[in-house]
Amino acid sequence: MENELTLADIREQAKNDLQQQEVGKLIQLIIFKLGNEEYALHIDQIKEVVLTPGIAKIPQTPDYIIGVANIRGNIISIINLSTKFGIKKEADEENNSHYTLVVESELFKIGILVNEVPNTLVVPESDIDKSSTVLQYSNLDEDCVKGIVKSGDRMIIMVDMIKMMEAEELKKLAVI
Repeated sequence: MENELTLADIREQAKNDLQQQEVGKLIQLIIFKLGNEEYALHIDQIKEVVLTPGIAKIPQTPDYIIGVANIRGNIISIINLSTKFGIKKEADEENNSHYTLVVESELFKIGILVNEVPNTLVVPESDIDKSSTVLQYSNLDEDCVKGIVKSGDRMIIMVDMIKMMEAEELKKLAVI
């Protein structure tokens, strides 16, 4: 009777099941700073992080579209989320975007300028506040801001870049 469970075994298994239910599904995020705030993207949206290459300016594009760059043989549009979100930059940040996050969907690739190497963070899905009351005053489409990630004392704004690009029709500017 090797498969028999003792009462202690059943209690331990129930305790583990309860802990798993409380934690829920784990989400892996890429965290980066814009101004003084931290932002997060789901890791599945990021193809790679590269040193920012030379950017060719394109005339008559929105001010948050910096231009295009050649990243591993692909010409992609480069955007500045600080400008898009209306975040004031410090003087030393102005020309200091050293890294580009390459966001890819089935329809497009686009680069996002960031100042620092992004970090990864794994959080339980339950730590993401998806409450619409938190986000109701944002000008962004409610599908673009997925929620606020609570990690200790940190509050990180989770953004869905693919939904944002689709909502803004940036895919027309992105090169496939």
